[in-house]
Amino acid sequence: MRFAVCATITLALIGLVSTESMGKDMSKDVRAKNYQKATFAGGCFWCMQSAFDPVKGVVSTTVGYSGGTKPNPTYEEVSGGATGHAEALEVVYDPLAVDYEQLLYVFWQNIDPTTKNAQFADVGSQYRTAIFYHNPEQKRLAEEYKSVLEKSGKYSKPIVTEIVPAVQFYKGEDYHQKYYEKNSSRYKMYALGSGREEYVKKHQKDVARLQKIDQIPNPIPSRDELKKKLTPLQYNVTCEAGTERPFDNEYWNNHKEGIYVDIISGEALFSSTDKFDSGTGWPSFTKPIDPQSVVEKTDGTHGMTRTEIRSLKANSHLGHLFNDGPTGSRYCINSASLKFIPKENLEKEGYGRFLVLFR
Repeated sequence: MRFAVCATITLALIGLVSTESMGKDMSKDVRAKNYQKATFAGGCFWCMQSAFDPVKGVVSTTVGYSGGTKPNPTYEEVSGGATGHAEALEVVYDPLAVDYEQLLYVFWQNIDPTTKNAQFADVGSQYRTAIFYHNPEQKRLAEEYKSVLEKSGKYSKPIVTEIVPAVQFYKGEDYHQKYYEKNSSRYKMYALGSGREEYVKKHQKDVARLQKIDQIPNPIPSRDELKKKLTPLQYNVTCEAGTERPFDNEYWNNHKEGIYVDIISGEALFSSTDKFDSGTGWPSFTKPIDPQSVVEKTDGTHGMTRTEIRSLKANSHLGHLFNDGPTGSRYCINSASLKFIPKENLEKEGYGRFLVLFR
């Protein structure tokens, strides 16, 4: 179907695709044993690959086929609709840099989940949308996300995207890999002509920052709710950009192994492996676990120009960034903005993926 659509917008794709090298084999990366896998079907796999490749924390993507019965299918066989396979994308990602919920966000914002066995101009079961989960946690998160979207009123029609166990994934032909890069002009014409580009622009949020929709996974409480939930000091620091007293706060002298999360959202921010004694009386770190979890803003208060640090998800005031740390950066953070999760409690409290930091 896709080639027929392309023909109507003056694309002659067959025989004109590039067969250049696929580039670096990310499977040989020394940290590969800590990576995880996600698999999605979102219609045209060229489009899905172009959506996931720019995401920080995505190590590699591969287009191919999954969900059917025919072993080692070809593109022509899948396009015929008799194999049961869907065009799919296999994503290898670093869970310390991007979590599965963020990948789900990218997925949902790049598809129309209300069309069955079709995506935009492409029609057939091979273009159905599906989340192929690889473990019970992925299944739980996918089902929760879908449930929230169903209740949100975002869509006027029912969501028909499948959530099914991952099965054998078959890599697609080389000329399909990174098609959006190798044949960019033809790809752009296809994305525009199929109606997909217009839909995504209309419905997509800020994927580059990976900000999840408000209800995923937990909504940020209102200011009134936070006043009840937080101590007066925690509220003053996180919501009013206050500063706690040095040498008189919870974590300045904490030497235990673990991670520090946002007191409001629970978003993982800093690790004890990057903590050092700065002599200032506040918890200090050389870097965040994921640079994308914090936002830098210019702070001109108190007659100074400083770099304020806020958390991405909850927009909590955390502290300030200075350039006098042992490796250059010193993230000077208020204990009142943080909750400490000891290493031995990471798995129990849902942060098991960060255990790799202590191996």
